[in-house]
Amino acid sequence: MLHSILLGILSAVAPVAATTSPAGAPLSVVAGPVHGGGPIALADSIVIEKKAHRLTLFHLGRPIRQYRVALGADPEQDKVSAGDRRTPTGLFYIESRNSRSDYHLALRIAFPDSAHRARAAALGLTPGGDIEIHGLQNGRGDTGAFHRTADWTNGCIALTDEEIEEIWTSVPVGTPVEIRP
Repeated sequence: MLHSILLGILSAVAPVAATTSPAGAPLSVVAGPVHGGGPIALADSIVIEKKAHRLTLFHLGRPIRQYRVALGADPEQDKVSAGDRRTPTGLFYIESRNSRSDYHLALRIAFPDSAHRARAAALGLTPGGDIEIHGLQNGRGDTGAFHRTADWTNGCIALTDEEIEEIWTSVPVGTPVEIRP
């Protein structure tokens, strides 16, 4: 049901097909390898759980892959302004893809939204932007999963290079993204 609501809210911004899932259906851990497990279905939504440091891809309301992620240096708080090194919380969508990113591959999240812009303006601040789901910094891919031992980004969601390559092939522009506390 959450995915249907999320897709409905974001459909005015980015065209996506509506999906349904049984109300109250438990989210089970996706079995199998995180990467290298063969092709995966096209994702129709993404949920990022900051507290759990988990990114889950969904297809037709069912989880298809989960990944452990590193976040901004202050992951428990919502993003307020540029430079605060926080990962935002809210409903967004993938607005573009960057194959020439400084961080291997990057999926740009449509941030800031109107709520974040208004809050920052009320505080006399700029909301920031350039929030992405990305791999490791170019030339540092050998760091691998070790990068997850600390939250090190400026507010982005970071994965290994192999993981972002897998996600890159299954997440189109317009895919809804919910970032939860």
